[in-house]
Amino acid sequence: MNYSSKTADLSSLKTACLVLGVFKGNKPGNQFDLLDTAGDGQLKRVLRKNDFSADSGCTQLLYEVSGIKADRILLLGLGSPKDLNSRNFASAVSKATSLLQSSNVTEAVFTLPETEDTYSLVREAVISAEEAVYRFDQCKSDVTPPKRPLRRIAFQATGRKLVNTVNKACSHGLAIANGNALAKDLSNLPGNICTPTYLADEAKKLGRGNRKLKVSILEEKDMQKLGMGSLLSVSRGSRQPAKLIVMEYKGGKAGSKPVALVGKGLTFDAGGISIKPAAAMDEMKYDMCGAASVFGTLSACAEMELPINVVGVVPSSENMPDGDANKPGDIVTSMSGLTIEILNTDAEGRLILCDALTYTERFEPAAVIDIATLTGACIVALGHHTSGLLANDDKLADEVLSAGEATGDRAWRLPMFDEYQTLLNSNFADIANIGGRSAGTITAACFLSRFTKSFNWAHLDVAGTAWKSGSDKGATGRPVPLLTQFLMKRCKVTDQ
Repeated sequence: MNYSSKTADLSSLKTACLVLGVFKGNKPGNQFDLLDTAGDGQLKRVLRKNDFSADSGCTQLLYEVSGIKADRILLLGLGSPKDLNSRNFASAVSKATSLLQSSNVTEAVFTLPETEDTYSLVREAVISAEEAVYRFDQCKSDVTPPKRPLRRIAFQATGRKLVNTVNKACSHGLAIANGNALAKDLSNLPGNICTPTYLADEAKKLGRGNRKLKVSILEEKDMQKLGMGSLLSVSRGSRQPAKLIVMEYKGGKAGSKPVALVGKGLTFDAGGISIKPAAAMDEMKYDMCGAASVFGTLSACAEMELPINVVGVVPSSENMPDGDANKPGDIVTSMSGLTIEILNTDAEGRLILCDALTYTERFEPAAVIDIATLTGACIVALGHHTSGLLANDDKLADEVLSAGEATGDRAWRLPMFDEYQTLLNSNFADIANIGGRSAGTITAACFLSRFTKSFNWAHLDVAGTAWKSGSDKGATGRPVPLLTQFLMKRCKVTDQ
């Protein structure tokens, strides 16, 4: 959709729908009073009937209100004034957008409640509105799109300063939403379409025509020369060749150290010889959501032209059972030289990530964040609302947590004490790839930490947050909002 600001007087504004926020207790603001006066008290008469509760997201559509040029007025509940924040406002906007999309309304103007942080309010509203109209129908043969879809949303603003703020928020919000949609599209594709080769081609497409984004693909022969025995041991069980996808976004000063994002790209994970249960195995197409979030974040960076250098590294493979696949008890040698005893072939994400992390050293990164749907243990610990965070640097961890709070894409830090490292001891190799049933998320991060000693590193386990199951099955795009906010704050584009 298209997003912008509007400065016209509300009562004389010609629009298909004017969306008017109302707080709980029917405490309208100045804008409501002005419209009510123009409409000869009709709006307050509606409120007095108590059909409209003003609970957050509650809606009531009014037609042909006298004295007002808008074709419709949509009363939108905002809940209690003390609870107003960007996330609650965005949730209400999402419900309003869904209603407008189904009501043949092609454009609408939203009023804005008075707040000290209009930027956050509008940015999150745009992201939420795009989420409300997102559809994934690439694999359906009979698609019926809305005949008159919602195409334009404007936010009412007064004064040059507020107009500039709203326009910037719209631009940033749409870039993040587009990155989120890209991540969801890639994740929702089935494994027979979204293979490592497909991901590599999508990376090339992302870099095409963008002079600030350089894309290079390492083939298996290139990885063999680099000694990536851990990563290649996973791809041996698949007919699909592994790819190491490298995307370098150069928006910052030449020579300034980049932030590196490393995304796990298992386009399908059957578990290998340690095969997974059949139930819900189809959802293992989502084992590349970490990779998808790197694509989405770099897309947002490029669209906003962020003044920062970012490197995206995506190790991509399938994990399948085959005569040449890893076997429990096998020992492989990683790019770092560390030998790994593979006790469970379904703990393969860390096997491809460790070589990618070692490869990332060559960029001399200012910070590294890896993103992976790594452990079911993280879902047990944190459920489906919060991503797991582990790090070897407190300042970096705080930055990531802060970015999650600012966007509602929250993470929670788990400990990574030295005592946990002993759980990875092996009698036959330098390290085992699993540490037993206890503290599975922590020992997975401890494994990765062995390959991150030369840089500041944070690990996001998004196994519980990257997609939804059941009737709402589909990718969420997380943690694109968190990662983008992190980068925006790093390069001082936002001070949130």
